[in-house]
Amino acid sequence: MQTPTPLQALRDRLVALELDGMIVPRADAHQSEDCAPHDNKLQWLTGFTGSAGLALVLRDKALLFVDGRYQVQVRSEVDLHDFAIHHLHNEPLDQWLNASLPAGSRIGFEPLLMVNSQFQALNATHCELVALDSDPFDVIWTDRPAAPYGAIREMPLAISGESSADKRARIARVLAEKGADYLAITLPDNIAWLLNIRGSDIAMNPVAHSFALLSREGAVEWFVNPQKTAGLSAQLTSTLTLHDVGDFLPRCQQIAAGKRILLDGDFAPVALRFAIEQQGGEVLWSADPITFIKAHKNATELAGYRESHQQDGVAWVNFLAWLAREVPAREAAGNPVTELEAQQKQLAFRQRQPGFIEQSFSTISASASNAAMCHYHSSEKTNKAITSANFYLNDSGGQYQNGTTDATRTLSFGALNAQQRLHYTAVLKGFLSMFTLQFPAGTHGHQLDAFARRALWDLGLDFDHGTGHGVGHQLLIHEQPQRIAKKVNPWPLSAGNIMTIEPGYYLADNYGIRIENQVEVVESQPGFCRFASLTLIPIDLSQVEWSLLSEQEQQWLDDYHQQVRDTLSPLVDDDARAWLNAATAPLRVQAS
Repeated sequence: MQTPTPLQALRDRLVALELDGMIVPRADAHQSEDCAPHDNKLQWLTGFTGSAGLALVLRDKALLFVDGRYQVQVRSEVDLHDFAIHHLHNEPLDQWLNASLPAGSRIGFEPLLMVNSQFQALNATHCELVALDSDPFDVIWTDRPAAPYGAIREMPLAISGESSADKRARIARVLAEKGADYLAITLPDNIAWLLNIRGSDIAMNPVAHSFALLSREGAVEWFVNPQKTAGLSAQLTSTLTLHDVGDFLPRCQQIAAGKRILLDGDFAPVALRFAIEQQGGEVLWSADPITFIKAHKNATELAGYRESHQQDGVAWVNFLAWLAREVPAREAAGNPVTELEAQQKQLAFRQRQPGFIEQSFSTISASASNAAMCHYHSSEKTNKAITSANFYLNDSGGQYQNGTTDATRTLSFGALNAQQRLHYTAVLKGFLSMFTLQFPAGTHGHQLDAFARRALWDLGLDFDHGTGHGVGHQLLIHEQPQRIAKKVNPWPLSAGNIMTIEPGYYLADNYGIRIENQVEVVESQPGFCRFASLTLIPIDLSQVEWSLLSEQEQQWLDDYHQQVRDTLSPLVDDDARAWLNAATAPLRVQAS
């Protein structure tokens, strides 16, 4: 008997459950960007490896919704005979349901994997949403990986800068002000910040899958697998009430009657709402206050970011100097450097840094047309040579003991054509526009986004991803809530926020360009802010059309490169120092 494909197995399950369709999101119960293999149902079902998307599987067709970052990639990973590809934001699922399915169609979903804001939108369609009381993948995914049980470690006060007790008291005061009895915490990075712990359930994501309840008196109940907490001190665990992770929903039901429980409608699973309301509790919908408070870094955290970026800058310079030597020499010898070889060499340089723990995300090492997929990851099948004929894009970062880094450089090793030079210069001008910009404190990210796109827009071009995101402190590489993008973001920027600036341009099947620095929002004068670079890595200026850069932009580049040179020159390898000095020379020298 032939084993059914994942898609057919799910369709068979639809029939058994008397459903017309089922929603399969790229999500776990914590809305993690990176899913553990146990939770990555979308990849098992479709083959899609990206970090955002969802499938709608019907009895006679299937659709896969992904955002702009993955429109190229998805078509190389998914069987297009099985799945029709749609844009996650431009043609959302709720609109498709209303336009394409008969009224009353029964669409199943797992309430632990859907947040309330998604439920509200989908429940307003003319389809019937059916909450499943068990996981259908437990039946059809016969070789499903086990759930992760990574060890948890404590974050020293010397690195966190604030005790867990003080953090709990701060959040409890917010609950009292809002009239909430409890905060249900479902985001693992918020729990990590609150308890000053870090986890290891998913590589490169130092968080632990768990849940927590914080009362308005500051007491914490932590729902976590006991295997993970074996190495924690009694000094910490004695301040907590520990439960097994599976007890979270029953406990929320137990305390619900007559209580107001704060839930984040954009991140808490709708299963929590069902559990609380069924037992007579009241849900107070509000953003988890930890998210916004965590994003304002204290002085100790900021010092840690600066130190970790200095270490990362050393690794980058040693790597870039190696590339500059090896790429032309190896190309001439007929044995070119490849994407995979380059990312392995870069990791080796990072591993030499004393504070390095692991990568902060999977490196994007992309040559030529591979770089047109802005979240591409090289493999033995796709591994391209890095040559003088096209751009090479590297987007990578590190988890260090006292910070998290993220940066992108697009490099060239020979003369490129006029179109490539123009596009590179436009991306650089967008990057520089953000660094030469002063803005009022409290400005929102979407109000700044166009500055990074102006030079591309002038050419009739654009990029389909955000301009910048928050970065956690030895935490997640993409941290809520601030974001710089076209989409409205209600969270203001203020001194102490850590963001990225990363405009790009991607010409399908040809090349991709992105330049990214991690930045600290700092006060520039009373009432105004600017972006100060944390990243210390030379910017490739070999393909720049100098006439298109203003004097202000050129001066910023000279000042930045002098900072990079002065900071890193004493620390890099001897054979990288000459390259560093040349790469950061004043523009009048490089342009001559």
